[in-house]
Amino acid sequence: MQRGPPGNVRLAAAAFLLTFAAIVAVPPAAAVTAAAPISLAIAAVVAPHSPLLSVRDKRVVARLLEGGANVEVSPRISVKADSIVCRVSNVDITLRGCELTFGTFKRSIEGRAANELYATLSAAGLTAEGAAGSMIESIRNLDCTLTPSLIRQKAGGGAECTFETGP
Repeated sequence: MQRGPPGNVRLAAAAFLLTFAAIVAVPPAAAVTAAAPISLAIAAVVAPHSPLLSVRDKRVVARLLEGGANVEVSPRISVKADSIVCRVSNVDITLRGCELTFGTFKRSIEGRAANELYATLSAAGLTAEGAAGSMIESIRNLDCTLTPSLIRQKAGGGAECTFETGP
């Protein structure tokens, strides 16, 4: 007399559980450090929307990205955001939007500015996730440090961004 389900039922149940676990498994957040050229670009597209930066620092970051060598020199400029979520529709091709969170301050951008931010995150290596006609890119804990005096030397340094990807 056999107790429990037959062997093939046990195997099928085990296969189902492994498949289910693989589907619902959530990958851990991955920390990323972007290379200097893309770090400067990320900082430059986030800076104009940050309530944490002075107008002067926003201007310096913009000029650095444009290749300006004669900018007011701040020792360091820190560009931070708690989260950035960008959505681009692959159905309504005119729809582009990002939500940036800086502490309790939230800023929504659309159109060209959102497209620029989305494309810059893509250039940093983020992979868009699809959901119901949307492609979504998101990061958390963005922390960019710019050292204008090093960037002005045009030797490949002076910008670093770290952030987390994943759910």
